[in-house]
Amino acid sequence: MMAGHTHGPAPVAGHAGGRYRRRLAGAFALTASFFVVELVAGFLSGSLALISDAGHMAADVVALGAALLATRIAARPDTTGLRTYGSYRAEVFASGLTVLIMLGVGAYVLLEAVSRIGESPEVTSGTMLVVGLVGLVINVVSLLLLRGGSRESLNVKGAYFEVVADAAGSVGVMVAGVLIMTTGEPVWDVVVAALIAVFVVVRALALGRQVLAVLGQHAPAGMDPEAVAGSLGDVAGVAEIHDLHLWTLTSGMNVATAHLVAAPGADHDAVLGGAREVLRDQYGIEHATLQVERDQPKDCQDLSW
Repeated sequence: MMAGHTHGPAPVAGHAGGRYRRRLAGAFALTASFFVVELVAGFLSGSLALISDAGHMAADVVALGAALLATRIAARPDTTGLRTYGSYRAEVFASGLTVLIMLGVGAYVLLEAVSRIGESPEVTSGTMLVVGLVGLVINVVSLLLLRGGSRESLNVKGAYFEVVADAAGSVGVMVAGVLIMTTGEPVWDVVVAALIAVFVVVRALALGRQVLAVLGQHAPAGMDPEAVAGSLGDVAGVAEIHDLHLWTLTSGMNVATAHLVAAPGADHDAVLGGAREVLRDQYGIEHATLQVERDQPKDCQDLSW
């Protein structure tokens, strides 16, 4: 039997998050600067909608900072020899932290909204409109910075979702300000704050499912293991496929292992090369560990995972 593996590109180019580090840094700087402004304005105006959006902005600062730090950790070479896959999973953990922050902020705002039911606090709607508009402009700029990376990196996608929720929050703050001005009812501040919180929680749960799928080593999104096995089975000289495993190390870095049973008289080098080509060209898997066997060993038949 013989085995082979393919290597992906260099660390920064190999994972999607590293390519968007400067954009993450730009979004982080914008968000951190505006957070202080919105928090002070929220307390001065007495607006729960503004305070809730500032709370979510604080979550953004932490999430964007964690995402930015994770891209640096992921690109750091391992000097211990113990991290055989490097530190790429740092980006996935950063996305998980973003999920927890979003859920925490959403829960806090919902509880605060419930506690204000029946109260009629004085709210400065003019301040809400101005701060909401400035926040929306900053969020739109951050969205433009992160939009491309959100399609490639789970880490950047988490940051992007945070900013999307913030943009919705800024719009909500402005809507609440208009409703208070036109109706004279401060209750709209609480209603809008609760709606923002629900939106944040829904986004967090959607991102959380993706994070758990990566940590649970599910097959990469959009990749059918049966289809992959079928493609490998079509390689000339392959008689059977078993022990096929597919998973995502971090965004943009999918990994595969498999045992290929070669047909009698097949060229094992050709089988190995053909299988590598299929995984790389058809499925974008550049790191694959493949074992070519003359026949299927009994210990492989006994495996149940």
